Amino acid sequence: MLKVCVIGMGNIGNIHARVYSEYDKVRLAGVCDIIPERAERAGKKFGVPYYFDAEEMLREIKPDICSVTTGGFEYSSDHFLPTIQALNAGCHVLCEKPICNDLEKAQIMVDTAKKLNRCFGINLNHRFTPAARLVKQWQNEGKIGNLLFINMALWIGRFEPHFDSEYYHLKALNPHSVDIMRYFGGDIDTVHCFAMKAPGRDIWSTASINVKFKNGAVGHLTSSYDIKRGHPMERCEIAGTKGRAVLEDMWREAVLYPADSFVKKVYTNPIFGGFTEFYDTFRDRIIHFVDQVARGDRPEDIDGSGEQGLEASRVIHAAIESLKTGLPVKVETIKK
Repeated sequence: MLKVCVIGMGNIGNIHARVYSEYDKVRLAGVCDIIPERAERAGKKFGVPYYFDAEEMLREIKPDICSVTTGGFEYSSDHFLPTIQALNAGCHVLCEKPICNDLEKAQIMVDTAKKLNRCFGINLNHRFTPAARLVKQWQNEGKIGNLLFINMALWIGRFEPHFDSEYYHLKALNPHSVDIMRYFGGDIDTVHCFAMKAPGRDIWSTASINVKFKNGAVGHLTSSYDIKRGHPMERCEIAGTKGRAVLEDMWREAVLYPADSFVKKVYTNPIFGGFTEFYDTFRDRIIHFVDQVARGDRPEDIDGSGEQGLEASRVIHAAIESLKTGLPVKVETIKK
């Protein structure tokens, strides 16, 4: 049985620990947080040893898998050090998104995992659902045809009085939306971003990003922190020469509209046995990573890999550069 640990015991870290504690293929062996009260509270909650120092935990427990769920400036600045520590300690690592908003450090994370032959994944959980996999299956079966466009929208209400920077929304929310666009569309070549600061805001809280994929298809992303959280919150439309697929709210529904028929195919999340809450996306993604490690999958075959997380962040940084300059920006010009 694989031993796992979690570094960073805020709300998300507790979700990771809960998934591990409920899955029979792993044993949650320890938790860590630099805030003693959080570490102790989580340790007692899950009945495992708790630590205030990640290297001490890694040295004593020697876990097979480590989740890095720390926070930091712009939600991800504290991901780098514990990820490198866990990789060097012999762990396969599942890191929260964004991988790291310092792209040079993010590249070091990816390169270190590759050099050490460790599996390295990012929690891009929005596409780890039966509905998203079905749309991908339709695409792989040729039912969508040659890609024409992808329209993506993701919005939640976040109204904290202070954010770390005016680009916080773009960096924190869009790893999910960009990853979904790349999941169906492949690498992104160029972006052109427009954004606004809604009344009372000091951040770019709603954005509109035009996208050109390397395969020639086009797309669009609407992203916002200004719409009250609720149902629905996410929608992706993938259109091609043979059909159009629409994915609603990650897991709620997937619809295929064939170009040569007025009969559509519909998947609806089942009442019994289906997803019931957002937690289920975490469980699906985390279990998928565990299963890949347990099977001995190659690091380069990890679904939602560190490299994919890095590429999503590069697209976001290109969008920020476009917002600053008012011009389209090629993603390849953004340092890895």
